[in-house]
Amino acid sequence: MSLRIAVALAATIGAGILMSTAAEARPGLVGFRGDYSPGTIVVKTNERRLYLVVDQSRAYAYPVGVGRAGKQWAGTTRIDGKYQNPAWSPPKEVKRDKPSMPDVIPGGSPRNPMGVAAMTLSGGEYAIHGTNMPGSVGGFVSYGCIRMLNADISDLYQRVSVGTTVVVTR
Repeated sequence: MSLRIAVALAATIGAGILMSTAAEARPGLVGFRGDYSPGTIVVKTNERRLYLVVDQSRAYAYPVGVGRAGKQWAGTTRIDGKYQNPAWSPPKEVKRDKPSMPDVIPGGSPRNPMGVAAMTLSGGEYAIHGTNMPGSVGGFVSYGCIRMLNADISDLYQRVSVGTTVVVTR
């Protein structure tokens, strides 16, 4: 094998290793400041980021889609349920805006906006959930739910439990 081919092959394999490492590095562990207990989920709507607090200086960061104009909210709540491949019934507001939407979309359906997992939040009709429309993550897109990539909600789902505190800020 010529030296040129060997170098090209090594570069290709090295790039493949780097790309697979980067893909597996999600979520990113980032510097984080705030007066939150470890294990708290903090959603910063203006950043379109969800943080899972590790300690006083670090958190796992995930990109999220958040409420569109007029649908955003802020406050403190808790996870009150965890569901894999959940069925979804559109809330009254969604049904009013989209009356032809079915009353229930089964879990696992590509039309189900909840994706592969959902964690419901106490005190309302909101959830932190996956999505079957990954291009919507990072935008102001929902009726108030926190929307994550399916791989990210699967990761977060494993890291938190029912009762976890969730703080949503603007």
